[in-house]
Amino acid sequence: MSGRKTDAFKSWLIAIAILFSLSPNVIFFAVSQVEGLSNEQKVVSRNQALNTTATLFVGLAVIINAYYAAKRTEALKKSAIAAEKSNEIGVQNLQLAQERLITERLTAAITQLGHEHVATRTGAIYALEKIAQESPKQYWTIMEILSAFVRENSGIKPEQENTLEELGKVTKVSTDLQAALTVIGRRNWEQDQENQQLDLRNTDIRQVDLSNANLQRLDLRGANLTKANLQKANLFAANLEGAKLCSTTLYEANLQSCNLQEANLHGANLNRANLSGANLRSANLSGASLRAANFCEANLYKANLQSCNLKVANLSKAKLFLANLQGAKLGKANLQETGLIGANLKQANLNGANLQQANLNAAKLEHTEMFFANLSEASLREANLYGANMMGTNLQKAMFHEANLCGANLMGVDLFGTNLCDVKLSGAILTGAKNLQSHQIRFAVGDRTTVLPDYLDIPTHWMRSEHSQKSVAEAET
Repeated sequence: MSGRKTDAFKSWLIAIAILFSLSPNVIFFAVSQVEGLSNEQKVVSRNQALNTTATLFVGLAVIINAYYAAKRTEALKKSAIAAEKSNEIGVQNLQLAQERLITERLTAAITQLGHEHVATRTGAIYALEKIAQESPKQYWTIMEILSAFVRENSGIKPEQENTLEELGKVTKVSTDLQAALTVIGRRNWEQDQENQQLDLRNTDIRQVDLSNANLQRLDLRGANLTKANLQKANLFAANLEGAKLCSTTLYEANLQSCNLQEANLHGANLNRANLSGANLRSANLSGASLRAANFCEANLYKANLQSCNLKVANLSKAKLFLANLQGAKLGKANLQETGLIGANLKQANLNGANLQQANLNAAKLEHTEMFFANLSEASLREANLYGANMMGTNLQKAMFHEANLCGANLMGVDLFGTNLCDVKLSGAILTGAKNLQSHQIRFAVGDRTTVLPDYLDIPTHWMRSEHSQKSVAEAET
């Protein structure tokens, strides 16, 4: 159809060209036949006719040139479209070829994962990593394949129990498992599937080296990571519930928002680790080194922190209700606004610690050292501080209602605005105490063994109470 239109248009152009070619002769003949015109008038008329004809020829030339220019443009456009389509087809064919090649490589690598030789399996693991880097479509599938490989080859057997003796018998993880975990640890986590986790539950990967590894959001519930190297590893929001991390190195590791409920971290190195917002409910941290660790707003309900090192650690706003901190070292630790209700801090070291506004109600603080600690505005209702050493401590506006301070060393403490109602002070030493007023000790319970500052006298009712107690004891005898 387009060809016929083009031929018709060409015929019209030829006819117009012939007409314009003959027009000068016709005009010249017509002017020659006109009577009554002088020769000069005829010359002028002929010139005008020629000029008009020339103008028409120029217009015709412009029209013809515009037509062919449009045709050339259209031809170029069609050529460009054809070239673009050809390129698209070429790209599609290339992509299909690449996908076929990737599929073949993937199949071959997966097959080699079951090879009897460790070197072949290790090579297959690194081949899978290369495919994951080159093909985003296959990334998550490959990560799940590697996770399944680790589970299949390192699963904890039902007869394996976590006794301390068995935990001490640590076997180094095999080469191929180390390779698979290394690949998982350096994956591009931004390509992880939303709301999905790589499953490494109940895997026995003791002594694995995953320093600086990216392990965030992994499911490691019940995994055995005894004596593993997780220095500076990123375990953000990972699930380690019930995991075994005895003597594991977690120096400067990121455990923020991590689930470590009932995990065993006995003797682990968590110095400078970030555990802010982590769940450590009923976790075992006994003997662990937690120096300068960050436990801000962490949940340590009923956690075992016995004899652990928490010097300079940040425990502000953490929940340590009923936690066991017996013999723990908390020198210069930050426990501001920390919940320590019913916590066991017997023989703990809190020298220079900040316990401002902390809740220590019913806490056990017998024989605890608290030199120059800050307990201003703290609540210690019914707390037991028998024999505690609190020399130089700031106790301004603290609440000690019904607390036991018998035999405590309160030399040089600041008791401005402190509530000592029904506080037991038998044998307590308050020499050099600051800002202690007579009305404060009036409602406290003391006796002759209580040593008050020089500017205060022993209340008379303390003496009567002591006399009546002796009379009752003699009568019973």
